Amino acid sequence: MKTLFAGIAGGMAMNLMMLLTFRAIGFGWNGDGILLTSPMQSPKLIAVWTQLEPLPLVAVNPAPIIFGMLLFGIGHAFIYKWLSVSWPQGILPRALRLGGLLFFMTFLFWEFFTPFNQFGEPLPLVALELSFWALISIAEAFAIAVVMEIKKPAF
Repeated sequence: MKTLFAGIAGGMAMNLMMLLTFRAIGFGWNGDGILLTSPMQSPKLIAVWTQLEPLPLVAVNPAPIIFGMLLFGIGHAFIYKWLSVSWPQGILPRALRLGGLLFFMTFLFWEFFTPFNQFGEPLPLVALELSFWALISIAEAFAIAVVMEIKKPAF
């Protein structure tokens, strides 16, 4: 049960940090964020987010994406449980390892293959998105590590 709760906490942290980064800054509340209004942005990426049907679910019906992120958080917590036994003790070293793993294996690959490769997004905006993903990775990893490393009371 602890791993499940850790995963839910991680998924919630991931969703919250995505809201604070990609939604509030990147795309904006009304499509007025830097990722859609920057003059250097790829017209193809803008079209995918604003014109080409069907629009991304996260923009028009975010509930399935929010739920999916919770499921990813649960999966990441089970990966944490499996790998953390070989990591140094403590929340900080373990969270940094999980966060680095998530960032490198998921988000760095995603940004390279999709926004950069398929949409032609310019490197400065890819770098901004990578900074968002780094914050998301660390928030999720810390939420998971905190829950997983809490010891049961001795009473």
